[in-house]
Amino acid sequence: MEEKIRLQKYIAQCGIASRRHAEEMIKAGRVRVNGVKVTEMGTLVSGRDKVEVDGKPIKKEKRLVYIMLNKPAGYVTTVSDPQGRKTVLDLVQGVEERVYPVGRLDYDTTGLLILTNDGDFAYKSTHPGHETKKTYIAEVSGLPSNETLRTLREGVVLDGTPTSPAEVEVIEIRDKSSVLKIIIHEGRNRQVKRMCEAVGHPVLKLKRTAIGKLTLGNLKPGEWRYLSGHEIKLVRGIKNGRKTGTGK
Repeated sequence: MEEKIRLQKYIAQCGIASRRHAEEMIKAGRVRVNGVKVTEMGTLVSGRDKVEVDGKPIKKEKRLVYIMLNKPAGYVTTVSDPQGRKTVLDLVQGVEERVYPVGRLDYDTTGLLILTNDGDFAYKSTHPGHETKKTYIAEVSGLPSNETLRTLREGVVLDGTPTSPAEVEVIEIRDKSSVLKIIIHEGRNRQVKRMCEAVGHPVLKLKRTAIGKLTLGNLKPGEWRYLSGHEIKLVRGIKNGRKTGTGK
């Protein structure tokens, strides 16, 4: 008999959305199992069940794909946009599978973005408990003092709570701005921009260059490629820059 799994995990494995987003879909009443609307998280299903999202039947993807994109400015990191703006999916033409972005980059933020149809992978990659390091290059207004850099490293209070310790270094000094390398492992909304703004040095340009040990390399803005098996393991199996026990 085919093993039954939680409904939100099944939806994720079908490449519809991350597990977290799938839970939101269920709570919103957008999911039916065998014709019955389901709003509870504990529902178990298998491939024999008829699962529908927004009235459309879904099935597990036959092939899981993982894509690295160098996101340029001027694209939203969503599957669709009600305002009619260009999305990152417009850049990955020719991919037959229905992929979606893992995490988000702001409209004007550039750099490394992963797209996949593997909901479990997306969930594990973005879950705070995995503490995956993300590296950013930020051009900020002015030159932060040593005391300001210390504040950025030790934690900036956002929404009433301090950010986790970050790695921050000045890599270039310009006339009216400076370039910082910032490494964080949290995923708060617009975190790097808000951190810099909170200490009086607003971000002028922001680019993500690495997730864990996965780096952009020579990929040009707007270009994409499939991740290799080794790279998939890097993203899945690294915590704070070190391999975890299983690598899964």
